[in-house]
Amino acid sequence: MKIYADRFPTALRQLLTDLLVVVWVYAAIRFGFWVHDLVEKLAVPGQKLEGAGGGLADNLAEAGGKVGRVPLVGDELTAPFTRAADAARAMADAGRDQQELVGQLAVALTVAVLVFPLGLVLVGWLPLRVRWMRRAGAAKAMSAAPGGRDLLALRALAGQPLSKLNRIAPDVAEAWRRGDDATVDALAALELRGLGLRTGR
Repeated sequence: MKIYADRFPTALRQLLTDLLVVVWVYAAIRFGFWVHDLVEKLAVPGQKLEGAGGGLADNLAEAGGKVGRVPLVGDELTAPFTRAADAARAMADAGRDQQELVGQLAVALTVAVLVFPLGLVLVGWLPLRVRWMRRAGAAKAMSAAPGGRDLLALRALAGQPLSKLNRIAPDVAEAWRRGDDATVDALAALELRGLGLRTGR
């Protein structure tokens, strides 16, 4: 991990991480829509059932109305058509219910498949990104404040890898205690670079 961190500056690693997060979220959303569309296809039989049942009910009701105009026996002949029309309407209602159930299932499954990948972003990546933004903003403000570079240099001495500190000076701690400007500036710049900030030096 140290070799990886040395080869890739913090700013580049953060950029790559942000790009990966964007791709991850995009892929998760696309997958969610794909699942939604896939489940919605299960509603096609319900649509056909509703259409067939509704059409059959209308035809039966119309036929019953015509039969009902037959003298003397019209009312008796109408009853079977009425019962058949009611059954056809029930079939159409079942088709509508099936479509509503499929629609609810599609939404539920879409939410379910999005919870994990988006949850990782919201719980894992986002807090770290916000914390880095606060730290970077505080360090940037500190670098412009009087004495701020001394504090950044001290943080670098306390937190930066020894290999990087040795590149600044053979006895970097002693040079910092003497208040050597070049050493202090180099340490402050090292701390800022460690946060992915440009130092202008």
